[in-house]
Amino acid sequence: MILICYGTRPEHIKITPLLKEMDGVIPYRSLFTGQHKDLVKNINFDYYLTIGEGVNKGVNRLDTVVQSCLNIDESTFQDVTHILVQGDTVSAYSLALAAFHRGIKIIHLEAGLRTYDFENPYPEEAYRQMISRISNINLCPTELNLNNLQKEGVFGESVVVGNTVLDNLVNVETTYGDKVLVTMHRRENHHNMEDWFKSINQLAIDNPELKFEIPLHPNPNVKKHKDLLTHVSVVSPFDYDTMIKEISKCRFLISDSGGIQEESSFLNKKVIVCRKITERPESVGKHSFMCGEPKDLKGLFYSLKDNYEVDLECPYGDGRSSERIVNYLKEKIYGNSSS
Repeated sequence: MILICYGTRPEHIKITPLLKEMDGVIPYRSLFTGQHKDLVKNINFDYYLTIGEGVNKGVNRLDTVVQSCLNIDESTFQDVTHILVQGDTVSAYSLALAAFHRGIKIIHLEAGLRTYDFENPYPEEAYRQMISRISNINLCPTELNLNNLQKEGVFGESVVVGNTVLDNLVNVETTYGDKVLVTMHRRENHHNMEDWFKSINQLAIDNPELKFEIPLHPNPNVKKHKDLLTHVSVVSPFDYDTMIKEISKCRFLISDSGGIQEESSFLNKKVIVCRKITERPESVGKHSFMCGEPKDLKGLFYSLKDNYEVDLECPYGDGRSSERIVNYLKEKIYGNSSS
């Protein structure tokens, strides 16, 4: 029995196609860790971990998640031989550690992404490196991710399967409109979010023929600067389907999101990545263009304004990752590759 663990919106998006592929083929139960509680009404799960219950008050948010995961009820692990965690969240790390303490094998989905800088992104880079150290199976999106793990000498078996998020996009059609889609939220940018917003707003002022739109992230460190976006359409956060529709129709993107690098590449959209470094360098210079400082945004913007179309193979997968993973797990865990 595999225990599938997730609790944030990005985890849910990337795990859902895998669960569909596993249904009726590989036995599993699911544990929802509840960081994004608004998902509860839209998903089915077997266990719900209440973050903070039975934990000392006064600890910070990350400590609360760690303690809650490590104090999980033992019945959750009954008959579980493997636990699957995705990505680099604090709950993924904590549940992997809880499984390790119990001798349960760990499967790491989206393994091997690296910046080798614990501050960028913090704390995710540390979490994903620590998960890799104790994982038995590493499911890597790309050859570069596999090479990272091989260089690190991790003890688990590693295999390239692509990124499951792309399985959601195989039937999405791409067009190029007059909208520049903006998303900004990353912790590393909170200290200069004001400068990013000023730069973006000035581009909107100088280019009235284009429509700038930002689904505003609810984090207070982002929201407090929204009044600077006088010439940008500020809207409520999109659900996933709406976000994909907006990406597929926009001209190009300005974003500090890591995941959008994957989706925009698959949909052949260029994205200015507002970060100093990325754990997804495979698309840099093709679909993705790095912008480490707000002062550099203007130059990059004008280099893409009339040179926005692209038709290149996505380096992160082909939309069949879940199928590939299920076939691999059937062979690896159960010794057969047939349904």
